Amino acid sequence: MTLTCLIVGASHAAAQLAPSLRQEGWLGRILVLADEPSLPYHRPPLSKAYLLGEKNHEGLLIRSQAAYDKIGVEFKLGVHVQAIDRSAKTVTLDTGECLSYNKLALCTGSRVRKVNLPGADLPGVHYLRTLLDIDRIKQDALASKHAVVVGGGYIGLEGAAVLRKLGMTVTVLEMAPRILARVTSPEMSEFFTRVHGEEGISLRTGITVEGFEGGDHVQQVRCADGTLIPADLVVVGIGILPNVELAQEAGLAVDNGILVDEYCRTSDRDIVAAGDCTNHPNALYQQRLRLESVPNATDQAKTAAASLCDKEKPYQSLPWFWSDQYDIKLQIVGLSQGYERIVMRGDWRNGRSFAAFYLKGGKVISIDCVNRPQEFMVGKRLVSEQIDIDPARLADETIAMKDLILAQGHS
Repeated sequence: MTLTCLIVGASHAAAQLAPSLRQEGWLGRILVLADEPSLPYHRPPLSKAYLLGEKNHEGLLIRSQAAYDKIGVEFKLGVHVQAIDRSAKTVTLDTGECLSYNKLALCTGSRVRKVNLPGADLPGVHYLRTLLDIDRIKQDALASKHAVVVGGGYIGLEGAAVLRKLGMTVTVLEMAPRILARVTSPEMSEFFTRVHGEEGISLRTGITVEGFEGGDHVQQVRCADGTLIPADLVVVGIGILPNVELAQEAGLAVDNGILVDEYCRTSDRDIVAAGDCTNHPNALYQQRLRLESVPNATDQAKTAAASLCDKEKPYQSLPWFWSDQYDIKLQIVGLSQGYERIVMRGDWRNGRSFAAFYLKGGKVISIDCVNRPQEFMVGKRLVSEQIDIDPARLADETIAMKDLILAQGHS
C-alpha cells in the first residue's frame, strides 16, 4: 500500500519539508496543498528586490517545478483546506474534495494583522505579505507621490526604505513612543530613527491612526490628534498572526501557535507542524517560543520530516533573523528580551557599522549586528555556547572577535 503525506500550506517550511521527507527515506506520495496559486516562494525579497523590479516571479521561487517533479512532489495550487478529520485521517478542501492521509504536516504559516478602521478597504490601502499584495502596491508606488506606512516595526521600515528608493515621499506612523519598541533596545531604535531621517523619511511616533479618507482611492490618513497626512499609497505593517484555526478546529493543542515538541510533533502523533504557525520549546532560553523567521521554518521542517519517518532529530537551532534597509544589513542572533546590560562595539551614533551585545547574568544572550558579518558569525558561538566574555574587551574593536573566544580558552 502506498503511504500518503499531505502538506498543508506552501510556505518556506513546506518548501523544505517536502524534499527533506525524501532525504529521510519517505517512499510514498507527497502532496502539497497550497492556498496561493503559486509554488512556494521566498517572502523576504517581496518588499525589497521584487517591489524594486530587480526580481520577477520566477526569481522568487524557492524551487522550480522541475525540481519538485524530479523528487516526486505534487501540488494542488489555489485550494484551501477547510477541515481535518483526525479519526478518519482525511482533509476536506473548499472544492468539496476529500483527501486521505497517513501522515499530515501543517505548514500554514501566518497572515497579516489587519486594521479595523474607517476607510481601510479603500483602494490604495495595502498590506505586505503575499505576491499579490506587492503586485497591487506596485501600481500605486509612483515617484513623487506620497506614501504613508502604518507601523514602525521591521516590516514597516523595510517597506518604507524601498518606497523611498522608488522616489516617494514617505511618512512612517508608529503608535509606540519609539520605532521597533517591541523588538529591540532604545539604542537600536535611536540608530534606525537617525538612518531613516538621513534618508529623507518622516518618522512620527506616539501617534494613533483613526482612519483613511478618499473617494475612489485613498487620499489621506487621519490621525487621532486631528492631523491629516496626504497619502497616494498606504502600507499597513502592524504584525502577523499565526494560522492556527485549522489545527484548533481539529482538536490539536494550540496556544499562541500550534503546540509542538522538540521533534515538531503535535498532540497527534501522525501530525507534525513547522514554521511561523508553531509554538516550540527552546532549551537555550528555557521557554516556549513562536518565531517568525525563515531559518526557523526551514530548520523545523527538517526535524518534522525526520519525525514523519519515525526518526528523532530534535530541533535545537539558535534563533536568528535579518533585516535589509538601504545599505544596512542587520543580522540578529538570539533573543534580547530580559537583558540586563547592553555593550556597544563600534560607532552606532554616527556610523552604519557596529554590533550591540545584550548581556544577562554575565552571558551574551543576543546580538544585533549592523554590517558586521564577523561579529555575527562569532556571536552565534558566544550565544549558543554561553561563553564568558569581559564586557570591556567585547567593546574594544582593536581585539578581533575570534581572538576574544580564543582568549577564553575556546578553539
